[in-house]
Amino acid sequence: MQPIRILAALLVLSLVLAAPARAVTLLRDPDIEHGLKRLADPVLRAAGLSAERVDILVIDDPSLNAFVVDANSIFLHSGLILRMDTPAMLQAVIAHEAAHIANGHLMRRPVNLRNARNAAALGAVLAGIAGAAAGSGEFAAGAAAGLQGAAIRGFFSHTRAEENAADTSGMRYLHAAGIDLSGAVQLMDLFRGQESLSLTRQDAYARTHPLSRDRFRRVRALAEAQSGRAAPDPEAEYWFARAKGKLSAFQRSPKWTRTRAGESGFEDVRLMREAVAYHRSSDLGRALPAIDAAIARRPEDPYLHELRGQILMESRRIKPAVAAYARAAALAPRNALILGAYGRALLADGQVQEAARRLEQARARDGRDIRVLRDLAQAEAQMGNRGMASVLTAERYAMAGRLKDARIHAERAGDMLPRGSPGWRRAQDILVAAEAAENRRQ
Repeated sequence: MQPIRILAALLVLSLVLAAPARAVTLLRDPDIEHGLKRLADPVLRAAGLSAERVDILVIDDPSLNAFVVDANSIFLHSGLILRMDTPAMLQAVIAHEAAHIANGHLMRRPVNLRNARNAAALGAVLAGIAGAAAGSGEFAAGAAAGLQGAAIRGFFSHTRAEENAADTSGMRYLHAAGIDLSGAVQLMDLFRGQESLSLTRQDAYARTHPLSRDRFRRVRALAEAQSGRAAPDPEAEYWFARAKGKLSAFQRSPKWTRTRAGESGFEDVRLMREAVAYHRSSDLGRALPAIDAAIARRPEDPYLHELRGQILMESRRIKPAVAAYARAAALAPRNALILGAYGRALLADGQVQEAARRLEQARARDGRDIRVLRDLAQAEAQMGNRGMASVLTAERYAMAGRLKDARIHAERAGDMLPRGSPGWRRAQDILVAAEAAENRRQ
């Protein structure tokens, strides 16, 4: 997806979304996303979807929820991932959401969107845009996205008929992929008691995915209809342990992580989790030996090298961080998150032209990362390209839903760039959409 088309989708959506809303943080981590993709790939293929095109993204929210808003992204709440006991349970969630895509349940969303009046900047998530750094770490990236209010629950909600169809299709996908169907039964059992709770105590999943005891019995019957249980999948066990283990290492306290680091039984996962825990405790003397020991067990693993780069970068060890990110980028040259982090480290090291090259590669592969736009704008400014820096800043503000700020920078870019140039046209697109949004509000 091209960045300008992403911006257009965002800005059109902003025309119907006006009131302030709670910001949502989208967690972007190449290792976690890779692990989730490895779990999702057989399910997506069974659903007839492109495993390359559908992203599995994590929202930083302790509640149990998952949802889709388009055909290219499945969103999982971090709380849901951490509550899953087996890879089959998590794959059952993915299969259910994939069924909503494959069965065409998103076709009614434009109508619901016109009725959603209480979600400022929801467009950032709807367009699949992840962005702006929520803190100093590479782990979290915030995207302004409102997910509160009855109107938004209505936007994300499915009918019982859709839920039943998604249950049936999801179970078929799991069976075709050779995944244990008992995971889906365990998942439904986890949610079964939600409907008896008051609305304020229900998890988001219960409010957006109608549940019932009948659905539980139906899923259980579908599972029992398949003779025998699928054989355990060691690869799925590993990537589940790794994705969940890294997520928990960043979200739980370092002490909690250290006491449970080895619970998965995978030695490199234990070392990775310990490295994160020591890093979050500002103990570089223990964090580096831990991540180096993990790398010694998987020397060609780009995500472990990326974590080493993050630890060094956040410890202000810039040159060693550049070397670690360079190794990660060499091993995963198409990973946008790794390329973006590499460019960020190069920029901090003063290698501005090479930083701009790597950041542009990252933007070309994933136009949703606002951090890349921020860093690329800084690189362009340092190279004297003030007009392009303003275009990138305007795009970054537009993605964050700050259209007034976006308009200011787009006007500035239009005055500095040659009329008709690609950068000038990008600025004009933002101005047109911002003006349309302003007219709609009047």
